[in-house]
Amino acid sequence: MKYGLIGEHLPHSFSKEIHARLAPYEYILTELTPDEVGPFMERADFNAINVTIPYKQTVIPYLDHIDEHAKAVGAVNTIVKRDGKLYGYNTDFYGMSVLIERIGLSLKDKKVLILGTGGTCLTSIAVSNAMGAREVLIAGRSAKEGVISYDEVYANHADAEVIINTTPCGMFPYPDGASHIAGCPIDISKFPKLCGTVDAVYNPLRTNFILNTEDRGLPCEGGLYMLVAQAVKACEYFLDTPLEEGILDRVFDEIRAEKENIVLTGMPGSGKSTVGLSLAETLGRPFIDTDTEIKKKCGCEISEIFEKQGEAGFREIEAEVVREVAMTNGAVIATGGGAILRDDNVRALRRNGRLYFLNRALEALIPTDDRPLASTVEAIKRRFEERYDRYLATCGCEIKIDENIEHTVSSIRKDFHI
Repeated sequence: MKYGLIGEHLPHSFSKEIHARLAPYEYILTELTPDEVGPFMERADFNAINVTIPYKQTVIPYLDHIDEHAKAVGAVNTIVKRDGKLYGYNTDFYGMSVLIERIGLSLKDKKVLILGTGGTCLTSIAVSNAMGAREVLIAGRSAKEGVISYDEVYANHADAEVIINTTPCGMFPYPDGASHIAGCPIDISKFPKLCGTVDAVYNPLRTNFILNTEDRGLPCEGGLYMLVAQAVKACEYFLDTPLEEGILDRVFDEIRAEKENIVLTGMPGSGKSTVGLSLAETLGRPFIDTDTEIKKKCGCEISEIFEKQGEAGFREIEAEVVREVAMTNGAVIATGGGAILRDDNVRALRRNGRLYFLNRALEALIPTDDRPLASTVEAIKRRFEERYDRYLATCGCEIKIDENIEHTVSSIRKDFHI
C-alpha cells in the first residue's frame, strides 16, 4: 500500500472514509499482529501511514527521524517516507487540543485525570500540560509507577475537575461490555467538582461515559472531531502541503451526519413508519422499524407476543432488538410507542442517534387492533397521558406534525443539518 492505517483491530475505523474526503489517494486499512509489525516496518513498503492502537510506541525504534513534538509526547501516529528514510510525527496532539477547544473546556489550573496508559494517554498528558493543567494524574486498572488504581482515584482524587478517557472501554462492538461500570470506564457521579470530559473513542459517537456527562449538563465530546482533526494534519504531512481552510469542520459535519442515526419516537399512530420511510428514501438511508424487526425475530405478530408473554416479555424482546439496531450507523429508525419507557433503550439509541419525538395531536391518533396497548380511543388517551412527558424528556428535538409528510421530513432534515 502507498497510504493507509496500521493497527491490531480496525473493523470500527472511520479513517478510510475521512481520508477519502481529504485527498484522492487510496487509503488502506491493514491489521497487523504484534509479530507482524517489525517485518512490516522493516519493509517500509509505503509512502505514508497512520498508526493506531496498540502500535504508537512499537513503531518508534524503526524510525530514522522523530519530530520533536512526537518525542515530547512519546508516541507516533503518522509516518512519512522521504528518500528512503522514515519520519515520525504525532498529529493526535493537534486533534485532542482542537477537540477540547471546540467544547470550550478550559484545562487551565484544573486537576486532570487521564484514564488509560497507552499512546493516547501520552498525548493527553502533553496536551493537558500545554493547556495549563494544575495537576495531571494517570489511572489504570492496577497501580504501578506513575499510575494510580481506580480505587485510589475514588478514595483520594474525587476532586478531579476534567476526565479524559483514552481506554477502548465502550468502543464498538461492545458499548456495554464488561468493565468497571458496564461499558463505562469510571463512575463520574463520584466527582462533584467535575467540569467536563473528553473521550478518545469515536465509535459509537457517544459512549456511556459521554452520555453520563451529558446527563449532568457538562461540556463533553466523543473522539470523532479529534479523529478528523488528526487526519487533516496527517494528510498535510502525507502530501507536504496545507489543506484548504475550513476542511476540518466540513469533513467532520459530513462524517457525523453520515454516521448518526435519525431515531423517531412517539405514540402509536403518530406516523413514525410513514415519515421514516419517506425520510430514508429522500436521504438514501436504510430504514429500520423496530416493531417489524421484533415480528421477524419472533415469527409472529406483536399481539401474539402480548398474548403469550405479556407486556413484560414483549419489552424484553423489544430491548434486545433496540440494542441490535442501535449499533448501526446512518439509518433511519422508527421505534415502538413504548420503547422510550426503558432507560437502557433510550441510552442505546442515543449512542449513535438523535431522537425526534413526532408529536401528533391526541385527537389525530387512530386506534388499531394490531397495537395491543392502543387498540381503543380510551387506551390511546391513557398511553398519551402516561408517556407524553417521557417523550419530551428523552428526545433531542420535538417535531409537531400534521398530515404534510414533506413538511415533517423537511423539519427533521433542517434540525439534522442535512
